Amino acid sequence: MNDVVKKHTVHLKVNVRDALIKLDKLASDAILFLVDNENQLIGSLTDGDIRRGLIKGLSLESSLKEFIQPNFSFIFEDEDVLEKLELYKSKFFKVIPVLNRKNQIVDIINFKHRTTLLPLDVVIMAGGKGMRLRPLTEKTPKPLLKIGEKPIIEYNIDRLFKVGVRNIHISVNYLGEQIEEYFKDGANKNLNINYIREHKPLGTIGSVLLVDEFKHDEILVMNSDLLTNIDFADFYKSFKDSGAEMAVAATSYDVSIPYAVLETDDKQQVLSLKEKPKYTYYSNAGIYLLKTSLLSMIPKGEFFDITDLMDKILEMDRKLFTYPLNAYWLDIGKHEDFKKAQEDIKHIKL
Repeated sequence: MNDVVKKHTVHLKVNVRDALIKLDKLASDAILFLVDNENQLIGSLTDGDIRRGLIKGLSLESSLKEFIQPNFSFIFEDEDVLEKLELYKSKFFKVIPVLNRKNQIVDIINFKHRTTLLPLDVVIMAGGKGMRLRPLTEKTPKPLLKIGEKPIIEYNIDRLFKVGVRNIHISVNYLGEQIEEYFKDGANKNLNINYIREHKPLGTIGSVLLVDEFKHDEILVMNSDLLTNIDFADFYKSFKDSGAEMAVAATSYDVSIPYAVLETDDKQQVLSLKEKPKYTYYSNAGIYLLKTSLLSMIPKGEFFDITDLMDKILEMDRKLFTYPLNAYWLDIGKHEDFKKAQEDIKHIKL
């Protein structure tokens, strides 16, 4: 049971006074969920419920069960909950319990801290040597280089937590023990963090096969050296709506031609004239969503880049979706990128 669940649960044998003390500590998030000996949810309890009970003639010596609301709102951990959570937010709910199929509380969604609950496992690629950032990366792995007050990778992990991701796998290699020591098992962030250790280079997707088990049918794979405020929830929704098997986030680049451009046919006959045209191209942003069924296309124990997987998908005429990234995005690969990130972090919200 994580700390958030502990704060919001109370056993049915607790007296009314102690429940009031616990509600008072929760301040603006004052709602408790009453559980039995099996940790099964019985009902919800607020200050208002206790006040109304006392008005009806109950007392501080009455059973807490007499004050609760038995018709409470909740979600199951294994259901598609995006639309339901949006409905709860529109009705100004603040806290929602997450149950397993035994009606036991396994998590609590507080909309101040987590905006939704994406059914995803995440793999973060953090094994690179960061050669172009030497000497900064001689004794520190690039993902742990600080941008402002936090390491690069921590911004991404914290933002993933906000959209309800709980299971994160970090692929480590160069100075990976420092990353493991920094995040440990993720418990201090209410996350489950697992580490994948490459014994030899496996490319930008090959190490995903080292994960023993994924809890969900879709996974998000991303590079650890990105500074971005991508809307993960919108990315996921767009991916699901597309019906594709894989989605790649893409940044746009505009190329302006300072001269008039002649468009011709194969006989050099001029077909049209464009005055100083501007062309937009899309580039791989290093953030991907894919169905776990695609993992069978990755050769085990071999070097394999995610672009190789994309090529296979296209060769087999399967659907690959592009998600135009309109958010802030910076790939911190060079010293000038690192310097820019230090300035940008003062003005952007991550």
